[in-house]
Amino acid sequence: MKVSIIGGGGLVGSSAAYALQCGGVVSHVCLIDANADAAKGHAVELLNASCLTSDVRVSAGSMEEVANSNVIVITAGLRRKPDESRLDLINRNVDLFLSLLDQVKSAGVKDNAYLLVVSNPVDVLTYLAVQRSGLPWQRVLGLGTQLDTARFRGYLGKALGVPASQVNAMLLGEHGDSMVPIWSSATINGLPLEQWPGFTPAIGQQAFEETKTAGATIIKLKGGSSMAVGHSIREVVETLARDSRRVLPVSTLQHGLYGVRDVCLSVPTVVGCGGCRQQLELPLTPKEQLGIQRSAQVLREIIDQVEARIGKSKASHHGVSAPTGNAVRQRVIPRSAWQRG
Repeated sequence: MKVSIIGGGGLVGSSAAYALQCGGVVSHVCLIDANADAAKGHAVELLNASCLTSDVRVSAGSMEEVANSNVIVITAGLRRKPDESRLDLINRNVDLFLSLLDQVKSAGVKDNAYLLVVSNPVDVLTYLAVQRSGLPWQRVLGLGTQLDTARFRGYLGKALGVPASQVNAMLLGEHGDSMVPIWSSATINGLPLEQWPGFTPAIGQQAFEETKTAGATIIKLKGGSSMAVGHSIREVVETLARDSRRVLPVSTLQHGLYGVRDVCLSVPTVVGCGGCRQQLELPLTPKEQLGIQRSAQVLREIIDQVEARIGKSKASHHGVSAPTGNAVRQRVIPRSAWQRG
């Protein structure tokens, strides 16, 4: 399996490449970046480590490499400028993402390829990718709350003095401020978290707050997150490659579970050959259910603003009226049979 990482010269993309090399499941990792020298530099360094890790081939290349790639990972993104609003940053990243997506489509994409969106705002960009990539929606995944869930498990494990690998607890919804901790199904190696010796709601809330602020904390300490997100990307890619059918909190197009539709956000998702094989609806508490619905509302409002701006931009170029928000929302790829390959 060949994986091309767009943004592979950056901190996140190169960390994903390193994690994939250590995993040894895929056969080839190609780094693509506007900064070609950075991509080449990372490729050379990973080559230097190949005899110590795995036999994964690592190279640097151009956008044409996606034509024969099985997985296309997009990590490229822009950082927030001083005094820049969140919506302005979102709009700039949307413009960059759509430009990259156009280049990907021009290069040609296999019908059975997977697109993994990592760039932020990941849920919004995943939705746009579903609408515009030409791939079945099941093959377009966003990293979603995969990283947040890993962080959450780590903080809970540290607080309770147990290995993070023994903690099973998910964050669902938006990868952002409205993410929802699912306490009702959280366990320590199968034992209910709420019954674990030493656990209290205050400890749980503290772990959740640390999770929500982890990105900002890491940016303040070292400039940006890379290692954990790289391993989070690796887990998704390896699950696709192995057809593991693991349940992951990745962002996918919603069709009514939890009362949510026509947005991309994270729900428990069976991932394997074909991408999203199944979206699971757990019995949640009313608070958890409302939290996911609130996440969907937040994302729907952002998508409406972004799509309206895109529509106005197209109208100004073509001299036609911009589509309404409702017209945009109706352009959903219908659910079809699971695609295998």
